Amino acid sequence: MPDEPTDTEPTHDEFTPGPEEVDYPSTLRITALPAEQAQAAALERAEQWEHGEEVPHVVNFEDRAQLRELLTDRRMELLEEVMERPPESIRALADRLDRDVHDVHDDLHLLADYDIVHFKEAGRAKKPYVPYDTVRLEVEFGLSRDGGAESQASA
Repeated sequence: MPDEPTDTEPTHDEFTPGPEEVDYPSTLRITALPAEQAQAAALERAEQWEHGEEVPHVVNFEDRAQLRELLTDRRMELLEEVMERPPESIRALADRLDRDVHDVHDDLHLLADYDIVHFKEAGRAKKPYVPYDTVRLEVEFGLSRDGGAESQASA
């Protein structure tokens, strides 16, 4: 069967490093930039990385509405709590925040889908953690200035 690993091919688990084996940057940037700007920023970060500079991990949303859907006030509170006081388990975090454990579980796993939250196995419990020192949200918007007259706001 062609899908079975051979002696020379690593399995997914062998190829994918565990969370403790990854060297995360100190900053996670969550951005809302159009595709062209996000691609240009990614190329710039790749160049910085090639020169030995630390570059942030970036999660970009091309649509600000998607960013707002993900980072609700409740999820940002959850994220902040995990960063400030890493819990021993999802249940412990839910108890601390006085929230339903299933809602906290779902929110944490959604954040994990975007590589914002990670988990360590601790027996039967999963310990959520954020491997970054700083999480920075960046939403950029403005008017195009194509040589036309500047628009003025009135109060």
